[in-house]
Amino acid sequence: MQLPSLTVHFKPSLGMRIAEYLAAPLFEPGSGQGVRQIVELGLALLLSSLIGLERELQQKSAGLRTHTLVGVGSALFMEVSIHGFGAVAGLEDLQSDPSRVAGQIVSGIGFIGGGLIFVRRDAVRGLTTAATIWLTCAVGMACGGGLPLLGAAATVVHFLVVRGFPMVTRRMTTAPVAERVELRLSYRTRRGLLGRVLELCTKRGFRVTDVQIDADTHEKGEKHEKGDSREKGKEAGVVLSLEGKGSAHPLVEELTDWDGIHGVWLRAYRESTE
Repeated sequence: MQLPSLTVHFKPSLGMRIAEYLAAPLFEPGSGQGVRQIVELGLALLLSSLIGLERELQQKSAGLRTHTLVGVGSALFMEVSIHGFGAVAGLEDLQSDPSRVAGQIVSGIGFIGGGLIFVRRDAVRGLTTAATIWLTCAVGMACGGGLPLLGAAATVVHFLVVRGFPMVTRRMTTAPVAERVELRLSYRTRRGLLGRVLELCTKRGFRVTDVQIDADTHEKGEKHEKGDSREKGKEAGVVLSLEGKGSAHPLVEELTDWDGIHGVWLRAYRESTE
């Protein structure tokens, strides 16, 4: 009498799967770290370096190194998300979703972008650089996710927007752009000079947007022609933020000749969101 054969199937546990994964060769090309993945990281390095080089030449706060590290790091996160969880893939009790890592990359890159944006008086700066960091992250994710053509196309779009759009807007703008300058004065107090300076700026077509006075506590004495009595006076500094459509150089030339004004400094600055 022949007994029926009995076949028993054992379902590998999580610990056994992890043990098998650790027993596999560490540098096995087929485990998600082959030539293809290295090439994808290299493409992320190249494209993010091109974007960072453009920002570096523009002397922005985030330059070549920052953009390169963001791009390569994003690509590596995508590679790990796709190929790095093979030991637990296929288990019924555990669900693996590579898109969750991609979502965390987008959320985390916001901290870097937020640190590049700051407000100076009424102007916001760093918006373009922060957006470029965000785009570089997307380029790295595209390369790491096996979409290098999309990453290269996004890099081309970056140069088109950042370098090409300003030339188009300058040609479309017909009205003269208001010039923003910063005028610094060093003068003697008690002579009514500050009011006269403000009046002169208004007559020359400039709008005074901000006034900052820094009074010097160092007092100087002046001898009168009569007697030995001394009259104490202060030296003060004032910073005027001016906005106008004309040139401020004639204003500086006139203020230089005024009695009681010891120094005049002019600095023009361009308001930009980059």
